[in-house]
Amino acid sequence: MKLRLTVAYNGSPFSGWQSQPDGNTIQDRLEKAFASLCVGRVPVHGAGRTDAGVHAVGQCAHADVPDGRFEPEGWLRALNAHLPAEIRVMRARRARANFHARFSAWGKVYRYTIWNGPVIPPLEKQRAWHVHQKLDFEILKSVCALFTGPHDFAAFSAKRSKEPESTERTIRSLRVVRHGPEITLTFEGDGFLYKMVRMIAGSAVRCAMGRMAPEELAARLRDGSPRTTCVAPAGGLCLLRVVY
Repeated sequence: MKLRLTVAYNGSPFSGWQSQPDGNTIQDRLEKAFASLCVGRVPVHGAGRTDAGVHAVGQCAHADVPDGRFEPEGWLRALNAHLPAEIRVMRARRARANFHARFSAWGKVYRYTIWNGPVIPPLEKQRAWHVHQKLDFEILKSVCALFTGPHDFAAFSAKRSKEPESTERTIRSLRVVRHGPEITLTFEGDGFLYKMVRMIAGSAVRCAMGRMAPEELAARLRDGSPRTTCVAPAGGLCLLRVVY
């Protein structure tokens, strides 16, 4: 049976999604939970990688599990019994045979949260970027609007050992909302490059602080260089859902 999982996690204690030698990733913990329930390794395939410290409420993954071992609800209960409290399988269901968590995805939705006030409540500390300096909200909205649509995001992606074949992506929408000191940037797109959301958020905040001209940000987006060095902290980022 191909099992489709919706996974939520507080990423603060972990080294990201993708398996690492230290074994302290979301993928490692899920595979360890499956190993406690099955004979042999059960590979877990995620819709995408999240970095160390990044959270999720709607990560999607799939795994091929032995027929007859459990029904999906049984897998949900069994996996959660073997996972740390910071990781939870929120939903488990049968998937069609050709479903793939990554390659079947049509897009992803991320939210970046900023706390713009002199004091951040303790419960917000690991889920928002605390920006003390007052931000110009109108500038923040206007520069975020530059990123919607198809663009080459070369200037807003961090280098990896294996660079992507293309740095062109489409951001279908970028909503900027403020509730008191909390500001959220919600991105929906067909895909995101390494640290792309955090680089966009960091650059937009820098403009809203008056430390970067909006014209400079627009030129970097247009020209693809130089790469921005404004990377917002990982704790403010959360994967909301994967679109299929």
